[in-house]
Amino acid sequence: MTRWLVCLLVIACSTVALPAQAFAQETGREQSAFTSYRGALLLTVAVVGIAFLVNRFAPKKRKHVRRSVIILGLYLASIGASFVAALAGSLQWSVNLGALADFLAIITIINVAAILVFELGLPAIKVDLATIVVDLAMGAGYIVAMLAVLRRSGVNFSGIVATSAVVTGILALSLQATLGNILGGIALQLDNSIHAGDWVQLENGKQGKVREIRWRHTVIETRDWDTLIVPNAALLAATIMILGKREGEPAPHRMWVYFNVDFRHPPTDVIDAVESALRAAPIQGVASDPPPNCICMDFAKEHRDSFGYYAVRYWLTDLARDDPTSSLVRTRIYSALKRANIALALPAAQIFVEQDDVERRQRKQSSEEQRRVETLANFELLKPLTDEERADVAKKLRFAPFAAGETITKQGAVAHWLYIVTEGTAEVRVEVGGKEKVVAKITAPGFFGEMGLMTGEPRTATVVAVTDVDCYRLEKEAFHAIITRRPEIANDVSAFLAQRRVELQAAREDLDAVAQQRRLAAEKTKILSGLQKFFGLDSDNRPSRQP
Repeated sequence: MTRWLVCLLVIACSTVALPAQAFAQETGREQSAFTSYRGALLLTVAVVGIAFLVNRFAPKKRKHVRRSVIILGLYLASIGASFVAALAGSLQWSVNLGALADFLAIITIINVAAILVFELGLPAIKVDLATIVVDLAMGAGYIVAMLAVLRRSGVNFSGIVATSAVVTGILALSLQATLGNILGGIALQLDNSIHAGDWVQLENGKQGKVREIRWRHTVIETRDWDTLIVPNAALLAATIMILGKREGEPAPHRMWVYFNVDFRHPPTDVIDAVESALRAAPIQGVASDPPPNCICMDFAKEHRDSFGYYAVRYWLTDLARDDPTSSLVRTRIYSALKRANIALALPAAQIFVEQDDVERRQRKQSSEEQRRVETLANFELLKPLTDEERADVAKKLRFAPFAAGETITKQGAVAHWLYIVTEGTAEVRVEVGGKEKVVAKITAPGFFGEMGLMTGEPRTATVVAVTDVDCYRLEKEAFHAIITRRPEIANDVSAFLAQRRVELQAAREDLDAVAQQRRLAAEKTKILSGLQKFFGLDSDNRPSRQP
């Protein structure tokens, strides 16, 4: 369409400007460079050239070429009208229309130059100016052109300035809201805080993509494909959240996907299963850095079902595809939980009905105590105990579970109890030179902390759960009554502890058999002395009398 208009304008230039120039020569009238045939032809060629460049390199900017073509058409029409007025003998009208032609010619030149600079030149070197900046530059050019034409026509500027001041004051009072929006639009673009293409969230919670910042308002396209027209003054005064925008970093937006799991499944199992599935293969629209992670948010709440509340936190790379991407994440979560045999919480309430009486409670307690007795029977440290003594100790054991990553005991801590590991794996770490070093692993069934229980010595190492660990804790009070009643147990316990310590020393220091035997005797004496002192026994392993 633009090419056809330009062709018509070239014809108009030939049929209008040339007779006008001939008439000016015959009548002796002075003609400006813009109302000459040569000026009209040059402007037409310039518009044709710029139309070709825009059509070739920036076809989306054709509307700016149409504006230049229309102004050029008005310019040529003004030349023709000036010619007709002169033929009709109205010289004043001819002069006025000639001045209008000069003004339109300058406006055409400004538009052509603006297209060349702002639409073709600067984008080619990756410089993108705000729309309002371009409009202000062109507006300033229009004002300068108008003043130049008025001055050339001999207009009195003092009267114009006085009149314009009054008119400006009246307009400022009557158009306060509009002027506020205009100034807001200028501020938004000049301070470079919001750009076209940004995803924003307004104070009312509405989210959308900024399509354009205009003089009076900002156009925002919502996720529902609706269009919000927000006055610039309101936008400037409000607190706006720009989604997925960090200084100098990629711009993913954090999203949450919530799900519920039966609370009887350990959180570590749920988290491991979900995170492994989400990170195993890429998910369209989900950032790989930072990776998605699973979080245990809460457990049962008042007036709500008893189950674990979990959430997956991931970072969305395409803000326009929030719900479809969350659906893909939920699909991956569902499959992961199915593979791990982890049940999602049922949406309906479950009521467990069982008969609860004294006999049932006793039977349940007896079963638990029997399991603890069997656990104690597997440990060499407690072999000297009789079945009755083990049953007595079993009643006083305390169940102590630890989640993966928890510190079970700390090097240097004073704790008078022993841990019996029945499930899971833990690491033994020793601090050397300010750094922790892993020296051993404890896998169920196993125990540690025996010196703290028997002699009260501080912990010689830090023990950290690698997986979820189930332990029983045997405290000094549970063992004190037995060793006081049967103090000869101290000799057997000291011999076992000394043997275990020397075996570790032999492995580290490569001791021979003779050195091991010599050190074994010394360690047994040392441990026995510490045990007697800790439990208040005399040298004959008899309870010492209190003063």
